[in-house]
Amino acid sequence: MATAAAAAVAKARRDIQHHFFSNDAVRPDRAVSFESDRIIQQRQFERMRSRGIIREASPGLFWLDVITYDVDLRQRFTRVRLVLLAIVLALAIGLGAAILGH
Repeated sequence: MATAAAAAVAKARRDIQHHFFSNDAVRPDRAVSFESDRIIQQRQFERMRSRGIIREASPGLFWLDVITYDVDLRQRFTRVRLVLLAIVLALAIGLGAAILGH
């Protein structure tokens, strides 16, 4: 279930990113509107706005700040790598304990 939710969030983020990149809306003077009838897309859009990734040039017109987007992407990948490293270490410790216990 969690995997399906994560996949849906990732797709929503990609769809939003694609909307802005395909419209070249990466500067305030190239801002475009964004509306979605999908709740998950709207939530991700609002989250990206709150993080400064999507900025409002004028009422109803938005653009994607590529630098902030890149920084956010790197931070998210770093968090994922740390979680995976912790899982691998926990498994290695557990496996080592199981081997030594026999």
